[in-house]
Amino acid sequence: MLQDILLICAGIIVGGMNAIAGGGMLIGFPVLVALGLPPLVANATGNIVTTPGQITSAFGYRKYLAKVPLRYIWLIIPCLIGAIAGALTLRGTPADHFAHIVPGLVLFGVVLFILQPFLHFHLHRHVTGRSRAWLPMLILAFALIPLAFYGGYFGAGYGFIMLAFLGFTSLHDAHMMNAMKNVSAVFISGASVACLWSTHLIDWHFGIMMGIGTTIGGYVGARCAQKISSHWLRVIIICIGLAAVIYLGIQEY
Repeated sequence: MLQDILLICAGIIVGGMNAIAGGGMLIGFPVLVALGLPPLVANATGNIVTTPGQITSAFGYRKYLAKVPLRYIWLIIPCLIGAIAGALTLRGTPADHFAHIVPGLVLFGVVLFILQPFLHFHLHRHVTGRSRAWLPMLILAFALIPLAFYGGYFGAGYGFIMLAFLGFTSLHDAHMMNAMKNVSAVFISGASVACLWSTHLIDWHFGIMMGIGTTIGGYVGARCAQKISSHWLRVIIICIGLAAVIYLGIQEY
């Protein structure tokens, strides 16, 4: 009973972090391992943990999601392709090899996010006109495949990198980017669950208990994040990202 309460409480924190900036499983993963799950099982179970929270987060951001242009729905396709490939690879590969490079990947995403306003301005100066409006979307679609592979294989810090990529689009508002990030995460984690459903890699009890918490934390986090200005939300995202890099670096090195 005490273990379930701990899982739910941890899930609330995970869901809230994912709703605001991502990186929630940087908390959830160590908790699952500390409670006795092998790292590979904890990694796979994370998809069960995050899916309900991402759904409620997307619902909480529905006002901003309604402002996202419909063409962004096409980005779900490369997200699904990459996530399925990543999850299938996870079925036969130890997660430790990939986890070793996670600090560098997360740091790359944080740096991109820090530089995003400057890069966004530069791109829009040189990529203008309706005839070339498809180019950034096409580049983003191809770039999302390896990112979604990462999301399907390990996933911690995926939200930071996705936010950095979305910074190169016309989504200038941090809340709109967060909304789209949460929607993409729903499809990535959902595809991963579908691929891992029949394996022994998912602990359903742990996943469901922590998932109850992320359901609550996801919605509450999304609503609270909208009361924060885009500037301060960006500061929070960067701080969480740098903290994630330090944490993962200590764990791996």
